[in-house]
Amino acid sequence: MKRCFIVVDYQIDFVTGRHGFKKARMLEKPISDKIKEYKARGDDIIFTLDEHLEDYIEACEKKKLPVPHRIDGNEERLLYGEVGGLKSDKDLCFRKSTYGSDLLYSHLKKTKYSLIELAGVVSNICVLSNAVLAKTAQPDTDIVVDAFCTASDDESLNKAALDILEGLKINVINRL
Repeated sequence: MKRCFIVVDYQIDFVTGRHGFKKARMLEKPISDKIKEYKARGDDIIFTLDEHLEDYIEACEKKKLPVPHRIDGNEERLLYGEVGGLKSDKDLCFRKSTYGSDLLYSHLKKTKYSLIELAGVVSNICVLSNAVLAKTAQPDTDIVVDAFCTASDDESLNKAALDILEGLKINVINRL
């Protein structure tokens, strides 16, 4: 049975754009290395992309995050750096307008994996949300989050997210 590596929202805006942060830039090599490792085994790679339409100004999320971001068609929505260069046409890509991806959940409900690993940004928002969806879709599958491949712009929230993931019986590896 195949494994699956899910790269959550590793987009220009979250790395070097207006919502970017230093630790996000440091994830490029470890995430790229994991993509290469999974591809070498013939496993599946899935990307989630946080994208909004021009009507973001009316969206509920705007009340908490009032800066329009990753508007469909803008460069900031693209995958960042080498990670973007490693995406192939056979890799799945799910666009989402909120933290968790309903399309990812639907895919995981019908496609069983022996292991699901997640990486990307932001650990305490979208990575956490999608890890919970993965665990919900496949409760008997080992769900892994590599702490070396995820980050937040707030270290206390990153630590809390990793604690919550562990509390949900999600395997957090490489935690310092």
